[in-house]
Amino acid sequence: MSGRVLVVDDEMGIRELLSEILGDEGYEVIQAENADIAQAVRASIQPDLVLLDIWMPNRDGISLLKHWADTAQLTMPVVMMSGHGTIDTAVEATRIGAVGFLEKPIALKKLLMTVESVIKQHANIPIAEPVAPVTQVVSTSDERLAVHANLPLREARDQFERLYFERLIAQTDGNITHIAELAAVERTHLYRKLKQLGVKLPKK
Repeated sequence: MSGRVLVVDDEMGIRELLSEILGDEGYEVIQAENADIAQAVRASIQPDLVLLDIWMPNRDGISLLKHWADTAQLTMPVVMMSGHGTIDTAVEATRIGAVGFLEKPIALKKLLMTVESVIKQHANIPIAEPVAPVTQVVSTSDERLAVHANLPLREARDQFERLYFERLIAQTDGNITHIAELAAVERTHLYRKLKQLGVKLPKK
């Protein structure tokens, strides 16, 4: 597998570790230690994928993601990274346009599976054309499934998972194999999860 990955994280150790792992797998990796550097890199090149840390000093990953979306630069998939993210933050990132999340410390298998699946899934999307239908679906879902701070944790988690899987279904046109790859779950478990959440796959 090959592709250009932009890794944005203020922790040098994490940037170097991810760069080493992905470099060994054949990816071209560009590092950015903060949002401003990442923005400058994005202005000059088109990455195939951005791994973007949520919590960074001065300017966080959500702000950068929103800037890219507002300026029509969110034409590449972005996977958020966080060691202490909240459900509200995850929902906000998904609403803006993030395609996935990696929880720190990032497991090697999950990292490689996510990077390969996301790049492969988005390989045929024209660079100059944002994924408008997905954004529309996410916005609609977000309005219907908005997470409120006073919800019990279980209900809040269920709402986020519904929103998350609805986004993956929209991205993959309901392809269960691709959904399972992006979510890093077994297909059998995925079917049970979707049924439990009341999320329906589109009829073919």
